[in-house]
Amino acid sequence: MGNLHRRKPNDRARQIVTTIIGIVIGFFIGISIPSASLNKINIPSNIITSLDVAITDIHGSTSTSPKTESLENVGSTTVPKIHVPTNPRGAESLPPGIVVPESDLYLRRLWGDPNEDLQKKPKYLVTFTVGIDQRNNINAAIKKFSEDFMIMLFHYDGHTSEWDQFEWSKRAIHISVRKQTKWWYAKRFLHPNVVSAFEYIFIWDEDLGVEHFNGDKYIELVKKHGLEISQPGLEPNNGLTWEMTKRRGDREVHMDTEEKPGWCNDPHLPPCAAFVEIMAPVFSREAWRCVWHLIQACCNDLVHGWGLDFALRRCVEPAHEKIGVVDSQWIVHQVIPSLGSQGQSEDGKAPWEGVRARCKNEWAQFQSRLTNADKAYLAQYGKE
Repeated sequence: MGNLHRRKPNDRARQIVTTIIGIVIGFFIGISIPSASLNKINIPSNIITSLDVAITDIHGSTSTSPKTESLENVGSTTVPKIHVPTNPRGAESLPPGIVVPESDLYLRRLWGDPNEDLQKKPKYLVTFTVGIDQRNNINAAIKKFSEDFMIMLFHYDGHTSEWDQFEWSKRAIHISVRKQTKWWYAKRFLHPNVVSAFEYIFIWDEDLGVEHFNGDKYIELVKKHGLEISQPGLEPNNGLTWEMTKRRGDREVHMDTEEKPGWCNDPHLPPCAAFVEIMAPVFSREAWRCVWHLIQACCNDLVHGWGLDFALRRCVEPAHEKIGVVDSQWIVHQVIPSLGSQGQSEDGKAPWEGVRARCKNEWAQFQSRLTNADKAYLAQYGKE
């Protein structure tokens, strides 16, 4: 009975030959037909997308693969396009979760755990535009600011390493560009998104006496009186230009004054109110975001800042209540014409004469721009 189920040798050989012939015929048929594109075959898009991702995963997880392909290369037509209109300008194509529109000036280490870089984050920023000849005066000024203040020096004379004689200088930020003013630096290096970590920004000259000034006490008074733009009172001497900035000995802060007859048509407008000078202004973070945009920095730059102090009121509302002078923390203007020496003698005139002429020219042009801008704005909104 067992012999009935035994296959004949000829049947087994016939099956093997048939299989081989089928393989050969299939091979020749396969190479004779052009490859079909997935795009020409009606396959559901979700299958193609899944295939793309699968191919990418395979390539990404195969360590021996000589070349890996990104999702864009494998199936660029299926990659979703991102456009987030609420992202900052220029970053609309980025996923919102990775967009970081702001930065800071905190110094970072090149080693160690990044979370341990900063033992203390200064809350305020103090900038001085300096030359090496005023290093001792700047050293005295910086001693009036605690560790809550970050120091930034703009060097107009190219000397930076010489400041390392002061211990604080090694922790300060130094920016050196020859023969420039603080407003030139401020427009280019104090963008609001970079200094947003600081509650207040001091933009000061180098020729200020600070014997009667304390940074921490100044901040307390600014916060107490709600000042968005301020300056210390000036001790009356030959460096005083405006009555508004003169120190008053009977109060902590003042926000208005009386000027010469005819100088103030409105008691709430400069120079009788809503006004501080450009030698030692202090801005809140919110006010600086507006003021930065006000600084002219194209074509004919407003490098000296003349006229800027009369326009600061446009950045806070109501200006006559949020711009003021801190009397109980006062300074002395030493009137050292350091920038005048950075000018160039032309037509037989002293260097400072050319600098002063540039200041007057800027003032006239800036006033003209403000006037024209006001007219255009009022005309656009039908208020004229």
